[in-house]
Amino acid sequence: MNNKKLDLSKEEFQQLLNILQARFEKNMCRHAGLAWASVEARLIKNQETLWSLNEMERTGGEPDVVGYDAESGELIFFDCSKESPIGRRNACYDRAALESRKANKPNDNALDMAEAMGIELLSEAQYRALQELGEFDTKTSSWLKTPPEIRKLGGALFGDRRYEHVFIYHNGAESYYGARGFRGCLRV
Repeated sequence: MNNKKLDLSKEEFQQLLNILQARFEKNMCRHAGLAWASVEARLIKNQETLWSLNEMERTGGEPDVVGYDAESGELIFFDCSKESPIGRRNACYDRAALESRKANKPNDNALDMAEAMGIELLSEAQYRALQELGEFDTKTSSWLKTPPEIRKLGGALFGDRRYEHVFIYHNGAESYYGARGFRGCLRV
């Protein structure tokens, strides 16, 4: 990541903290046992990650704390928007998939977008953990980090929630849909 991306103005910094605090306090079931003061202190100590959180917010992800890694001391943020983030839809899975399309190419791909934002796509396990915290992707779907052995064969994974059940599916990595984006994870 280059340094220009890391800079948020004081106003942007404070606005992001206010948004994150309001979301944190509204959704305490996502992070039982954590206090906002400790989250805020961690964010202030690791300001280089705030640009990534701001990108998650800017693209519609509504990031929130979903866990704490006691071993590393890191907070774990996931995109918690009800539906797949609107600013990250209409993207195929990765650059190889994008380049393989002969016609009707999407503008971007999920893996490059995530890397540019400084985040990672949710894995299947992380996606299932997110779905334990609420009902997400009931009208959309989200690309998931795909194991290399599946990707090598041309596929990619995505998930959604339908019929009160979480489904993990596969699709050609070059496919893209207006209702499919991706959800990210950031460790702070």
